[in-house]
Amino acid sequence: MDSREIIQQFLIPSPPNYIPQADEEQTFRAAFQSRIPVIIKGPTGCGKTRFIEYMAHHLHLPLITVSCHEDLTAGDLVGRYLWKDDETVWQDGPLTLAARHGGICYLDEIVEARKDTVVIIHSLTDDRRMLYIDKTGEVIRAHHDFMMVLSYNPGYQSIVKDLKTSTKQRFVSLMFTHPVVETETAILQSESGLSPEISRRLADMGAKIRQLKGFGLDEGVSTRLLVYVGRLIAQGLPPHEACRCAITHTLTDDLDIMRSIMDIVSLYFE
Repeated sequence: MDSREIIQQFLIPSPPNYIPQADEEQTFRAAFQSRIPVIIKGPTGCGKTRFIEYMAHHLHLPLITVSCHEDLTAGDLVGRYLWKDDETVWQDGPLTLAARHGGICYLDEIVEARKDTVVIIHSLTDDRRMLYIDKTGEVIRAHHDFMMVLSYNPGYQSIVKDLKTSTKQRFVSLMFTHPVVETETAILQSESGLSPEISRRLADMGAKIRQLKGFGLDEGVSTRLLVYVGRLIAQGLPPHEACRCAITHTLTDDLDIMRSIMDIVSLYFE
C-alpha cells in the first residue's frame, strides 16, 4: 500500500464528542495556522486525547498517535528497512509519514520516551521544519499541514522523567484540568445516556473525591472513570457497585482511602 493511502486511514471520520472548556480550540487553530507545535498538559482522563481528535477532525487532518514508552527508539518514529517480496524496502514511521504527507503526529505521554529519542523531533519543531533520515540519506521538508503535538501528565513529572528545556521551548502549551461540574455533567449525560439529575450527582461526587488528592490519594478520579460509572449504571448496575468497581478499586489499594471514597459515594447514592 502506498504511503499516501496509508495516511488516509488516520483521518477521523466522524466528529468526536468534545465540549470546549475555554479558548483551547481557538489557540490550537492559531498554532496550526502559524506552524507552531503544541504541548498539552493535564491529569489522566481529562480529555487531552479527545480534544486532539476533535481538532484533527475539524481541521481535516490525519491523526497519527504514538503511545510513548521507555523502549521507544528513534527508528520507531522515523521508520526502518523491512524485508518484503525478496527485497529490502523502506517503510516510513509515524513521524516521517505525517511530515511527508501532512497531518498531526501526536506523541502521547512524551516524558515516558527516552531523551535520545525525543531529540529526533527538534529539527521538525523549530523554523527548519525538516527531518533528516540518515538510513536513506533523505531530507524531508515538512508538509504545509504537518503539526507536532505532545502530551503528558505534570503530576507524574520527576527529575528523571521531564522534558529538556531545549525541547519545551520549541512549543506553546495548553493546560488542561478536570472540567467544571456543569461541563462534566453535560459530558457524562452525552457519553452515558443518563438523566441530567444522575449525571449531575456523578459530577458533584467526582469533584468531591478529587479533594482527597494529597490526602492519601495520588490522582483524582478522571472524567473517563466517571463515564465508565455512568455506562455501568445505564446497563443496570447499582450506582454504589458501579462506583466501587470503576472508581474505588481502580484508584487505590489502601483500605482507609477506599472507605473514604465509598463514604463520599454514599453521600450521593444511598
